[in-house]
Amino acid sequence: MISLEPVAAPGAPLARRNPVAKLLAALLFSFVLVATLDPVAPAIAIAVELAVLPLFGVRYRVLARRAWPLLVSAVGIVVTLVLFAAERSGRLLVEAGPVVVTSGVLLTALGLVLRMFAVALPGVIVFATTDPTDLADALVQNAKAPARFAIGALAAFRLVPLLGQEWQAISMARRARGVDAGRNPVAKLRLFVSTAFALLVGAIRRGTRLAVAMDARGFDAGIARTVARRQRFTAADALLVAGAVAVAAAALTTSIVLGTFRPLIG
Repeated sequence: MISLEPVAAPGAPLARRNPVAKLLAALLFSFVLVATLDPVAPAIAIAVELAVLPLFGVRYRVLARRAWPLLVSAVGIVVTLVLFAAERSGRLLVEAGPVVVTSGVLLTALGLVLRMFAVALPGVIVFATTDPTDLADALVQNAKAPARFAIGALAAFRLVPLLGQEWQAISMARRARGVDAGRNPVAKLRLFVSTAFALLVGAIRRGTRLAVAMDARGFDAGIARTVARRQRFTAADALLVAGAVAVAAAALTTSIVLGTFRPLIG
């Protein structure tokens, strides 16, 4: 089952920070690291992210369960570069027919994998420590986002777990009617596509009903809406954002000083 509920300890110091502050810190931290292709800067960033994880109240085992799709993506990046990389500089390591692995290819793959983890982990941590309702409230109050956008995003977060349940229900209903792919890979692919299409149609219908319901409740009106829970942006929240930018800048500076900096453009 898909779950987007916060899993952090409620008393953790950084987990209590304003949701907009955590989101802004993650975005700025990730944006700075995108500027380089070398493995040094993202490796430093990952070390810092894992070091401060207890301050967010998230256990490493929980983070591993939330971030397992990143591991699958990392394997895909390595395999793709090993097989299809155009530039194969550096020392030859393995040559098996059309497969040629060099130190340059592995270094590039390592840099991309580390950068993917360094950029994605802050987002995983933010959503593992933030209640969707608090995030919507903070977007409206602190980021001055339109209420229609913020509440729509909240509704989307709340409805995402239903996708897993509906997928299971559709699969069980088809199995009960005798529609089963067995061990045929082509039949499995066709069944997967048809199930995904049915899920997409259901999601569009639910989104349409939700949009009509929101309009009926005045979310598209220009009248200012009241809030039930105040979200305050304090000095500690500003320090969190500044600290994220400082750590990312320090990682880039270290990469430049060591001579490993490889700009994304140029």
